Amino acid sequence: MLDKRSLLSTVLFALTVAAPIIANDTPGVTATEIKIGNTNAYSGPASAYSVIAKLESAFFKMVNDQGGVAGRRINFISLDDAYSPPKTVEQVRRLIEEDQVALLFNTLGAAPNSAIARYVNEKKVPDLFISAGTDKWSDYQQFPWTMRFQPSFRTEGQIYAKYILQEKPDAKIAILYQDDDLGKDYLAGIKDVLGDKFEKIVVTASYETTDPTVDSQIISLQAAGANVLVMAATPKFAVQAIRKVHDLDWKPLFVMSNVSASVGAVIKPAGPENAIGIITDGYLKDPTDPTWKNDAGMNEWRDFMTKYMPGADTSDGLYVFAYTLSKAMLHVLKQCEGDFRRENIMKQALSLHDLELPTLLPGIQVNTSPTNRRPIRQVQLVKFDGTTWVRFGDVITGGGN
Repeated sequence: MLDKRSLLSTVLFALTVAAPIIANDTPGVTATEIKIGNTNAYSGPASAYSVIAKLESAFFKMVNDQGGVAGRRINFISLDDAYSPPKTVEQVRRLIEEDQVALLFNTLGAAPNSAIARYVNEKKVPDLFISAGTDKWSDYQQFPWTMRFQPSFRTEGQIYAKYILQEKPDAKIAILYQDDDLGKDYLAGIKDVLGDKFEKIVVTASYETTDPTVDSQIISLQAAGANVLVMAATPKFAVQAIRKVHDLDWKPLFVMSNVSASVGAVIKPAGPENAIGIITDGYLKDPTDPTWKNDAGMNEWRDFMTKYMPGADTSDGLYVFAYTLSKAMLHVLKQCEGDFRRENIMKQALSLHDLELPTLLPGIQVNTSPTNRRPIRQVQLVKFDGTTWVRFGDVITGGGN
């Protein structure tokens, strides 16, 4: 029978031997730290989105100031990929192979995420709440380690098409779209609703993110005689399109993708007076909407902005977007209860039930499961009135995409 000293020695030896095994099985996690990787467009054609990662960095600083998660500090490593898919591949390889992050969070962009998806899934690294509403991320069998947050672009396209047919039965629809998975998903959603009518009543024009402007595309779409314009574009090109439509004195029913709905990042640069009447959809509380002046959730966000992002443009809805995703990520980490193996992080991300976040619109909740990679499926249509986005109609639940 072992005496107490021998028993203690045996236990200490076992712990010493076991510790490296635990560390090796849990990349990016130590007794004091969790490494989280991110890529964003700090430069390039989509640099308006860089504020997302800047807020996330500040958010995790706040978490660390409050003691971290399960006694561990968050080491948030965010790298610039300039919205360039080859650069995204390079940076994500660095995050996984050199920095040894435990997971990726909110990697930006439809095309950049498409470029890394196979690699990330082969490595079995959680890539959570990506900034890309591409419909294919719903395919849990092909992409078991990837999950978006925002509503599907394809579902958004379906919602817009139904609204257009209701408002303009004689619609001739012009579509300006980014020539990648982002724009093509909006096209697919509109085709889902229009069916055989699509070829008869729709004219399209695309642009590349390397194009200097979309002026010529807007001119050609107006010349086609369209009375509806749907724009599936990122902020830089949305600003250009809004200005050009105004300069041409073209007055179509103007519908714009949610990814460019920020008052601070898009509407102000384009000229608020030029954007009056534009329709989009929303699932977040807009910081310019006086409805939320005394809202507890938005006051929480404003307090955070005052302390951790002083001087930032609080009319930019991208900050609300980033805060919402960060809150969701923190919820997942807390739900792990200290078990930060990649398998458990993914399991917890797929176990969100009626999660309410303070900056989501009323009636909109986050739900996931092993077969449901569509955390947000509800939106509400909004119209810009010259100052803010005004909600109208009921909360709409998207289809199965």
